[in-house]
Amino acid sequence: MPSSYKDHLGNEIFLPNNLRRVISLVPSLTELLFDLGLDREIVGVTKYCVHPRDKVKYKTKIGGTKKLDIPLINTLQPQLIIANKEENDKEQIDILRQNHQVWVSDVKSLADALTVIEDLGQLLNLAKKAQELIRQIRTNFSTLKPPLSISKVLYLIWRKPYMSVGTDTFIHDMLDCAGFSNVVQSTRYPVLVPAEIQSLNAQMIMLSSEPFPFAKKHLRELQEICPQAVVKLVDGEMFSWYGSRMLKAPDYFRSLDVDLSK
Repeated sequence: MPSSYKDHLGNEIFLPNNLRRVISLVPSLTELLFDLGLDREIVGVTKYCVHPRDKVKYKTKIGGTKKLDIPLINTLQPQLIIANKEENDKEQIDILRQNHQVWVSDVKSLADALTVIEDLGQLLNLAKKAQELIRQIRTNFSTLKPPLSISKVLYLIWRKPYMSVGTDTFIHDMLDCAGFSNVVQSTRYPVLVPAEIQSLNAQMIMLSSEPFPFAKKHLRELQEICPQAVVKLVDGEMFSWYGSRMLKAPDYFRSLDVDLSK
């Protein structure tokens, strides 16, 4: 007899007690599923699901997070598809719902991310492993302290146009957990022109490695806009992946600390 569950959008799904065929449409949750031990059950992942590298390479690639190969997904006959409200296209998810059980997460904070881990533990009959992972993440985050002198931070995720992160995003909450203050106080992902970037008076500008792959050649560009700021390339996965990668995030956040008094 299938069990009933609700996803984060309130949609009801029905799952067998012994799931054997799972597709993940979310890179950070793909890594989480493998870390929970679902090596055999995962039958499909997106081309952006790059961790763990030694395991995802053997799984069927079903397109990008927003450009799914729905006919291919259908041939894989998944019993469960794991998606995310922000990372996946709603129209495509609605199409998949017509033939499959699709569980959608909605993550805007550390608390939300821990709820995702707990919920997936229940769905996948891995509650004990999920709870242990949650405990470890909470312990690691509890050790974070405010940085020495950096507080005001601008986090950029895109170039041409420049885009940052608003207060209703997971990245914003990660900045807050790390002791940084996001200079952007609007919502979603605001577009900024150079004059606006200057006016924000950030002490540090973080250039994320994803979704736009900021590189060393872009440092000078931002340094010219804000000569007073420290401009730093950062690992976007540490700030935006809300699965088991959160175990590593606190140590990484500490490594970004800069003493401006020197």
